[in-house]
Amino acid sequence: MHRSDRRRVLRGLAGAAALGTLGLPVRGRSVTPPQVVIAGGGFAGATCALALRAFAPDVRITLVDRQSRFVTGPFCNTVVAGMNPMSAITQDHEGLSAAGIKVVHADIEGVDPHAHRIHLTDGRRIDGDRLVIAPGIDFDWQAIDGYGPQHVDRIPHAWPGGETQLRTLRDQLRAMPDDGRVVISVPDNPYRCPPGPYERASLIAHFLSQHKPNAQVLLLDAKDHFSKEPLFRTGWGARYGERVQWRGGRRDGARVVEVDAKSRRVRTTGGDEYRADVLNIIPPQRAGRLAHDAGLTDAAGWVTVAPHDFSVPDHEGVHVIGDATHAEPMPKSAYAANMQAKICAHAIARELAGEPVADTRMINACYSLIAPDYGISVTEVYTLNGDTIAAIQNAGGISELAAHAPTREAEADYARSWYHNIVRDSFG
Repeated sequence: MHRSDRRRVLRGLAGAAALGTLGLPVRGRSVTPPQVVIAGGGFAGATCALALRAFAPDVRITLVDRQSRFVTGPFCNTVVAGMNPMSAITQDHEGLSAAGIKVVHADIEGVDPHAHRIHLTDGRRIDGDRLVIAPGIDFDWQAIDGYGPQHVDRIPHAWPGGETQLRTLRDQLRAMPDDGRVVISVPDNPYRCPPGPYERASLIAHFLSQHKPNAQVLLLDAKDHFSKEPLFRTGWGARYGERVQWRGGRRDGARVVEVDAKSRRVRTTGGDEYRADVLNIIPPQRAGRLAHDAGLTDAAGWVTVAPHDFSVPDHEGVHVIGDATHAEPMPKSAYAANMQAKICAHAIARELAGEPVADTRMINACYSLIAPDYGISVTEVYTLNGDTIAAIQNAGGISELAAHAPTREAEADYARSWYHNIVRDSFG
């Protein structure tokens, strides 16, 4: 699809994202309106709260998250590479409070899906008529020998890991030798933000090209192919030459299976060992702790949901949205979480109003930066096919492989606009 046609599709779908008439009346207009409680205040949880406020103004909404400030995964690589300050990717929930949503910043002990209840570590509990869980991801710390949460101070995953880990990784890059090597370990699918590790390698290479002219980046990947691979490879060749190197998991035996945290050495399935001056381990992932502890995850560690409303089968009134879900072929991305949250909120509003859930389409748009002036993107459009999500053929698009410099620069500008817009749409 031509780029201008793709933008027209996205504009049309963005308008359709309102998903029908706003302000649906709650059935019965009871003296005490129903309450929806939301566990998690990232892109999924915050978007769901704001969308529900728009779709059902009478519903009481309480969102609980331990963090008063939320460091976003999108654009975190610009902080690692020194292109942006931490403040540029740090959001809060003031927009939700201004919209009349009750925001509680507290540690969550757990959720009770049967009682639609959130338990806080201070002993309080918050009950609702509906429970929405947006727990994000957690890491499978058993997957790589020698690497666990006790090692992140020295070897950060920074995925995004909050301010401390992002700063640690950034500072390690600044302090590394001029001829040193950065090693990034990339997990197998599924994981949060499929193109993220390759954008990180790109922007680290941009930093090195300016400050460490003889340094290199090595990606050790558990996969043989990766998101936007031809576009990334073309960009690496054009901008960084041999500075960025990649090895695949099955083809090259490059999946990392062991880490020596003290020496920053890794060993792969192929038996090779690599030493890094800066080591970035991105571990395999699963649904966040709240979903796991509540018994909502399957054997693979993710939550199966009904895609028309993101409800959990056999758990009436319980919904899970965002990265924790099985929603393939939608990726685990901020835009996908935002879209899923709107679908969920609209379905809850219609059900509370005694209306049938509406059919809709979903989209995902993903921008990546290879350099500050070099952007690439991919978009997909999805529809419901019974109880599954299906990509609509030829409805999305991807950046042209042979695009000229002005196009790459324009897409980098689009990426920055995309970030500004999704943050405003999700957090108010």
